[in-house]
Amino acid sequence: MEPQFDNTERLKCLSYAIGYYRKEKGYSQEQLAELLGISRQHLASVEAPKMHRGLSLELLFNIATVLEIEPYLLLKFKIEK
Repeated sequence: MEPQFDNTERLKCLSYAIGYYRKEKGYSQEQLAELLGISRQHLASVEAPKMHRGLSLELLFNIATVLEIEPYLLLKFKIEK
């Protein structure tokens, strides 16, 4: 029997965290994408909570570096309900 994993809520929180810290830094999606060397469409899909598109650790680390935050802040972000 294969384990079943549901990371939907975690990915949703991660997408919101990226958008939250991007806006805190004053970047548009286009500006952050350019700094990361990815397309705006790619960043938009990473930030879209319903897309559930995973991202590599490398991209996560790059985002944190550009936003001048520790990567764990993106992972521990919780959506206030």
